[in-house]
Order: sequence, then structure tokens, then C-alpha cells
Amino acid sequence: MSQVLEEVRSEERVLHLLRASAGIEVLRELVAIDPLSLDDAGRIDYLSALERQAGWLQSLMQGAIVAVAGSCATKAQDIFAGVDDAQREDVALALRVSGGSAQQKIDVARIITTHLPATASALATGEISLAHANIIAKESAEVIQAGLPLDQILELEQIALTHAEFHTPAQVASKMKATIAKLAPVEYEEAVAHATARRYVECYPQPDGMAQIVALLPAADAQVVMLAIDKLARLNKEHAREEARLHERQISRFSLQAKSGDRAGQIDREAISISHRLEAMRADALAQIASSYLVTSAEQGLSHGRPVTLNLTMDLATMLGLAENPASLKGYGPIPAQVARELAADAKWRKFITDPTTGELLDVGRSSYEPPQKLKDYLSARDQICRFPQCRQPARVADIDHAAPWEEGGVTSHTNMGALCRRHHQMKTHGGWRLESYPDGSCEWSSPAGKKYFVPARPMHETL
Repeated sequence: MSQVLEEVRSEERVLHLLRASAGIEVLRELVAIDPLSLDDAGRIDYLSALERQAGWLQSLMQGAIVAVAGSCATKAQDIFAGVDDAQREDVALALRVSGGSAQQKIDVARIITTHLPATASALATGEISLAHANIIAKESAEVIQAGLPLDQILELEQIALTHAEFHTPAQVASKMKATIAKLAPVEYEEAVAHATARRYVECYPQPDGMAQIVALLPAADAQVVMLAIDKLARLNKEHAREEARLHERQISRFSLQAKSGDRAGQIDREAISISHRLEAMRADALAQIASSYLVTSAEQGLSHGRPVTLNLTMDLATMLGLAENPASLKGYGPIPAQVARELAADAKWRKFITDPTTGELLDVGRSSYEPPQKLKDYLSARDQICRFPQCRQPARVADIDHAAPWEEGGVTSHTNMGALCRRHHQMKTHGGWRLESYPDGSCEWSSPAGKKYFVPARPMHETL
């Protein structure tokens, strides 16, 4: 009986903590409770209570981010610098995120702490999640910058917070967009123009040899892309259907003679299956459009003297069919041996020795500032991405940079050179960051604040 009473008291306590304003005392009590000791309803309440605490902790994080980055965006010091260059990298390295993600966190934190007091309060008390706060800040940012009057900003914020109580972040975003269009049509038009300027396409690795391409486009452009993909997919589908019909007729003639009705039925099912594959064929069509463009523009837009290429790393035994070791597709990761061999069937190969041999001469000393093609190829393959910590810009679109500047006696060699994206190249040259390069490809950065960040060498078979 006492154990039952204790369980009841624990569940009542969790419900009380769920209703309390978030804070360190509530968190301390929650940590002391084992969720497995609760009944099903109590466990759900416990999860909800922790979510409120996460909001409170994230409110502290907003203040900490602003403390590092400042409440206002910093101005570029010269033509080589950008807005928030140093602050963005400080936040990125502290939180172990990319520079782009760090800038988003800075922008959101500034909007919340400076312009949205009710949102900051709701996050601090756990009334809303960080995801809701992020959406409210992002949807408000454009109209705030466009100069929407304070009373309308606060009205928009209140509508969003009320909607957030029973709706997902995506639903809150939709509500805010509709509200902004009504409250401030001029500012909304300006926001659309700013959003159009930030259009992008990104690729994200997914499990099982797949990847996801995400494009943020103006609505009309997105419709054009989908119409082109859909048209090619339907043409491909009709071609596949015609092949299936021809195959079916051929099989039917033999099946009548052999009285093989089951085989004919199988062909029918295959034809039906083909007609249901339009979604997959749209995906094929997108790859086909891109592939056709690369073939027709092979000699244009060279990257460090080379055409745009698909980079695949595979051991010799696997390529010859003597082993089944996974290969590595740069920018993605491991893919099955058979898929790799299919990709390699009509490829042009360049050899890189992954276990460097003693005496390999890639150093051209002080005789030349511009690295030769062989050295460019080596550095692009070695570094894979920008050498700045946590930057993922591909080496193929990066600058080949001297760590110790040529003007100060730096040599043109694999020990002193590497791939840097344009922004981090400029930060090293003009922004106070220092770079020391080591023979194995590793390097160490020193920030203007004196913090040091070591970047290890990157094995070719690893995807970064």
C-alpha cells in the first residue's frame, strides 16, 4: 500500500512540476525522479515537464549567445571582411556548429532578446519550445528590419504566441505569414524580396546509400522545376510502358504455346508496377537533367583546372571484383561495392597514394607562387573541404592558399598549402586569424581572442 501511495505522490508531484514555471529548482526535482517509476500518464507528464525545462535552458542560451556576439550586428571593418565575421566563428566553434548555423543562432538570439519580450519570457518560463521561438523570431525578422511599427510587432508576436499553445512550429509560421500579409502588406512584399535573395539548394546525406536535395526557391521557379521534372518523368514512364507492352506481347506468344498463364500474369503485374512508379521516375528525371547539363558543359566552369567530377574512392581489389569492400563517395560516405563498380565503369581515374610513400616530391619551393596542376589535385584530394574547423565548403570550389604567406617567405608546397573557402581565406588574410600548417595536412588556427583550434589530417576514405 505504501508503495502505491508513493507512486501516486510521485505522479502528482510531476504534474505539479509540469504546471510550475521552469527554473533550476524545478529541474533539480525532476532530475531526482525516475521516469520508469511512473505510470504511463506520469511518464508523458514527465516528458512534457522536461520540455519546459529545455525552453528555460535555451532562454539562457540566447543571452549567452548575445553576450558573445553582441546585441547588434558588427560592421565590416574593410572590403575583405563581412558582418559578424569574428563573432560568428566564436559562436560556431563554442557550439560545434557550422558558421551558417552559428549566424542563424546569433540572428535569432538578437531578435528575441531585443525585439520580442513576450517571446523571451514565454521561452524562459517554458511556455513555448525553442522551435516555436525560432519560428517567431525568423518570421518577425524581416518586418522588424523593414520598420514595422512597434505596436504591430507586438500584436504579431501575441497572435503567434497564442497560436503556439496548440499548434506546431510550422503551423505558427503559416499563421504569422498570413497575419503579416494583412497587417503590413508593404513590409510583406519587402520580406518576400529578401527571402528570394536567400534562395538555396542543399544536399543532405541519408541512410542506405541515399541523399536528400532540398531547394528553397521562389514559388514560381519551384513550379517551373517541378513541371520540367514531371514532363521528363512522364515521357520516361511512357517509354517504359511501351517496353513493358512489347515485352508482354513477346512473352504472351510463348506463354500461350507453353500454357504458362502464371508468367503472363506476372508481366501484367510488372506493367502495373511501372505505372505506379511516377514518383521514383521524377527523381530519376532530376538526375537525368543534371547529368545532361554536365556532359554538355564539361569544358566550362573548370575547378582548379579540372571539370566538375564525381569523386569515388575504392580499393583496387574491389574495383577488380576481387573484394566487396564499401567504396567512399565524396560528400556522402560509404556506398556498396557493386554500386561503386557501376559508377566506375565509364569513369576516368586519377591515382592517389593514400599511404604516403617516403620521398614523394610535391614541393616546388620558392620557384613559383602558383601551384602546378599536380599539386592542386593533391591538395584538393587531401583536404576534401575547407581547412577551417567545422566548415564544409568543398575543396573543389575553395581557394588554394599559402598558410605562411608567399610575401613573408612561405613556400609553394603541400606542407604550406591547403584549401580555404573564400570567407575563411579572407579572415586569415585580413581578419586577424592565424594558421599553422603541418606536413600531414593537419593544421592549427589561432583566433583574434587567442583561442586555438586544431584540425586533424583527413583520411581520404572518410567523408567529412
